[in-house]
Amino acid sequence: RAQVFAAVVDTFLEKLVTAGSYQRFANCYRCFYKLQPEMTRSIYDQFVSQLQTSIKEEIQEVKDEGNLEVLFNSLDKIVEEAKDHKEPAWRPSGIPEEDIRSVMVPYLLKHRSYLRKVLKEKEEENRKVAESVLAGRERIVELQQLIQARKLAWQ
Repeated sequence: RAQVFAAVVDTFLEKLVTAGSYQRFANCYRCFYKLQPEMTRSIYDQFVSQLQTSIKEEIQEVKDEGNLEVLFNSLDKIVEEAKDHKEPAWRPSGIPEEDIRSVMVPYLLKHRSYLRKVLKEKEEENRKVAESVLAGRERIVELQQLIQARKLAWQ
């Protein structure tokens, strides 16, 4: 992808130079061209050279700032990984209700399943705690009866 980008930039520069041909340049500065055609050619060559250099530097700066090399490599990896997928990629149908339903229903079903699992765990935990509380209450009743019996025996 980086090579394709570089090729596109080079093609752009070639077309730019072609569009800004020497004849057009000379026509714009006709008076100067008539007086010194060699100087006009030299100015045109310097202008085109500096223009190309400037554009290449700007594009390189954009590539560096945007980290395009890494992004291109990342895109290449994504494309390679996508080749292994057998099922077609999701595309919108054009009907927003169906599109959102197709995305949200599986998510909501998965979430509902998760919530049911958590509910069962909490219900089981609550059942165990309730049994523990009942056992504790029974133990308290037994201890109260034991205390009452010892109290009566002491008196």
